Formats: sequence, C-alpha cells, structure tokens
Amino acid sequence: MQDKIRKPVETLNPAEAGAELEWLAGEIARHDALYHGGDNPEISDADYDALRRRNSEIEARFPELVRSDSPSGNVGYKAQSKFGKITHAVPMLSLDNAFSDEDVRDFDARIRRFLRMDATQRLELTAEPKIDGLSLSLRYEAGRLVYAATRGDGATGEDVTANARTIADIPQMLSGEVPEIAEIRGEVYMTLEAFQALNRRMEAEGKPVYVNPRNTAAGSLRQLDASVTAQRPLQFFAYAWGEMSALPSDSQMGMVQTFGRWGFRTNPLMAVFDDIEAMIAHYHEIEARRATLGYDIDGVVYKVNDLAL
Repeated sequence: MQDKIRKPVETLNPAEAGAELEWLAGEIARHDALYHGGDNPEISDADYDALRRRNSEIEARFPELVRSDSPSGNVGYKAQSKFGKITHAVPMLSLDNAFSDEDVRDFDARIRRFLRMDATQRLELTAEPKIDGLSLSLRYEAGRLVYAATRGDGATGEDVTANARTIADIPQMLSGEVPEIAEIRGEVYMTLEAFQALNRRMEAEGKPVYVNPRNTAAGSLRQLDASVTAQRPLQFFAYAWGEMSALPSDSQMGMVQTFGRWGFRTNPLMAVFDDIEAMIAHYHEIEARRATLGYDIDGVVYKVNDLAL
C-alpha cells in the first residue's frame, strides 16, 4: 500500500480509493495511539501530516467513500482512564499547517472561495509557527484558573490541572479586565536547550535519556504525580481560545495581543499580512530561522484575522 500512496489521487479508481482509505484509517489510528496515547511516535510529524492530507484529498474526490471511522472526524486520542475527563465547552479542532509555497497559496485560495472573495479584495491573514508540543486548554472563571485539559479526541480531554499549575508560563490569576469565562488554548513545549540539559541530568543519574522535546513535554505534563511535572522545564505559548463570555477583540491578532496583556507568553513571530507574496516571504523567514528558534516547530499556521468573517 505504501507504493499506492504515490499514485496521484486524480488517477485513482473507486476500488483503489476505497482500499487506500481503509488502509489510511487503520494506519492513522495506529499512529494516533503511538503519538498521543503513548507519546511514542514511529514517524515524523511531516510524514503523519502527509497521511492525513492524503486521506482528505481522496475523501474530497470520492465523498461517497468516506468511512464511519474516517480520520477526518478525529483530531487526537481518547482520554486515558488514569486521568479525570473534561468535556470541552468548545471542541478543540486540529490545525492545518503549511509546508510549502503552494500550501500557502492553496490556503488563501480556499479561504477566498469560502468567503466568496475575489483576488482583488483585501483579506488579512495571520501567520505563526506551529509549536510542536501538546495542546492544552485553560479555563478561567472570574480571572482564576479552574481547570486545565489536554485536547484528547477534540471533544473530551484529560484533566491535568494540578500539573498545569506547576508551569510558570501559566498564570493562576489573569491580569487586567478579563471576561467572566475565558478559555485560553495553546501549546505546552520544551525548549531544545532545556531538553538537552534534562537529558544530561538523566544520563548523569544513570537513567534512560528522552527521545525528543515533544514527547518529553507531553509525558511530563501527563504525569500522575504533579511534583514530577514541576521538575520538568515546561513552557506554554498561548495562541487560541475556546469558550469566552465576551470577546475582548474583533481580530485574531488582537486576541493574541490581549493574551499577552493577561500574562501569557505569546509568539513574537506572529504577524498579519494582506499580501500573499509577503506571507510566503514570512514563511521562508521562519523556515530559515528554524534551527535558531530554540524550540521545534511543525510548519506555519494561517488564520483569517477578522473574526467577523
């Protein structure tokens, strides 16, 4: 089946498409269990994303063949029983990320088609690095942190509140004027420098070293003993939101800037563009700086800036 994946989607017949969708459903589910459930992936994030894109492309061409177990309706893993479960007030959806100039242009074209805008109309998009870590949702009521939940399967996540409270980047109380209910979402990650220092310490203690920062951050956050999490150098970037009793801004960039005022770390590489070529140039700038960012990224994420659209 690996060889069949190389066949262009437009050349597949229904039988071939159905067989590949069956294989992709099983393969993606297996990698989801390894990546999210056990924090032990076998393939790179780029290869994993390629599998999901391939699945989406085949489903778009053969909608009558979409399976009940399609990966398109699944964004993560089932919450493990060792943690309490939290149902997200607003589902945590997966993010599409771009890896090439053509991906960026395709995203712009898709958004314009959806909004019924032609190429001459002004459209602002935000661009930011996709941090390679573990997605986390933080719920604040009256400015106070009440719980933290992993993404899980997108609808239900794991209650990791005690562990999240040990991360210095996560405020226990928000500063300034805050809505009565505010769910802040972002990524828990570990810098490359911190990861290397942790591995040196593990090696000095005669313990097994960790494989990569992403798995280490995920495993550290999902410890049953919060004191173990507290000893791990975890950080948090805020970039999205779930339930909000009132929106403090009418734009994507404005929301993220508000998170910064509330006390969160936000990514300084986030920018707004209304020109596709400038956005592509920014993408190349991020790629050129990738080795010096200090943390792993998994492509670049683009969003419509105007929340009214």
